[in-house]
Amino acid sequence: MKNLFKSKPKSSVEIVRQTRSLLLLLNGSGDFRASKRDEKMDELNKHIRELKLILYGSSDSEPVAEACAQLTQEFFKENTMHLLIVSLPKLGLEARRDATQVVANLQRQQVQSRMIASAYLEANLNLIDILISGYEDPDLALHYGGMLRECIRHQSIARYVLESGHIKKFFNYIQLPNFDIAADAMATFKELLIRHKSTVAGFLSKNYDWFFQDFNSKLLESDSYITKRQAVKLLGEILLDRSNSAVMVRYVSSKDNLRILMNLLRESSKNIQMDAFHVFKLFAANQNKPPEIVSILIANRSKLLRFLAEFKMDREDEQFEEDKTQVVKEIAELKQASSP
Repeated sequence: MKNLFKSKPKSSVEIVRQTRSLLLLLNGSGDFRASKRDEKMDELNKHIRELKLILYGSSDSEPVAEACAQLTQEFFKENTMHLLIVSLPKLGLEARRDATQVVANLQRQQVQSRMIASAYLEANLNLIDILISGYEDPDLALHYGGMLRECIRHQSIARYVLESGHIKKFFNYIQLPNFDIAADAMATFKELLIRHKSTVAGFLSKNYDWFFQDFNSKLLESDSYITKRQAVKLLGEILLDRSNSAVMVRYVSSKDNLRILMNLLRESSKNIQMDAFHVFKLFAANQNKPPEIVSILIANRSKLLRFLAEFKMDREDEQFEEDKTQVVKEIAELKQASSP
């Protein structure tokens, strides 16, 4: 690695410009003759690796803030970001990995205290469309998924994904047969629904009906153990977030939602049971339970109390025991209230 900078080092701006020129050649905007293709591809791979080294540093040196700022400014100046993303299918595996790290890092770089990546993406939202559709290509999914998660660190970009309808695609991506891709899609889905609290609260309020209908039927009631487990855990995180309090009240006022959670409590998996309990306790704790919720809880009171009596964690957890005691109390009080 030391030999990389042995001769007079190029500036970060020069490396970006040379990378851009090679990407243009690769995409047919210049003379990329077959006889020179391998040579040019090697050169391109080297430049992408150099960009990564400037941004991340190496075992011998830390990143230099000024060089990173210059690189970032030049990178977004003349569409190098777009060229690198659309060129990814034509790159080799190592170059794809380096490119993914470059794009990811640039989302966090500031130039004069400004996150210029955010403004660039807002003006080039078609790039987000490309990254999302990458989940449909097994060779690109993990690279584009990694880039996408960094891009949605910007609130405006996360809002675009949520409000453009792209979010609906994730219900299918999460269930793809390739485990690694499905897990990556779930990681992005979770990031979209957890990171930007005010944006998420607004989205869920406006799109409550279709979103939770799909969430319930495609994820919570999935035949896949992994999908079901990840979904019920995410549901708990969403509903327990204070920003989503109005959405939580609406969710725990539905008898259909209650039935789904009670079925999850009966799962053979202790992990699913535990995560389902953290959502179920919200139904029990609701002080304004609709009559149909009360009726279901009373009708299943004996089974629920027996289940809770036997339900234990593998290790001591005071908070869990307190929550369980409170749920038992709520259900017991419903019994008393229903007595003549």
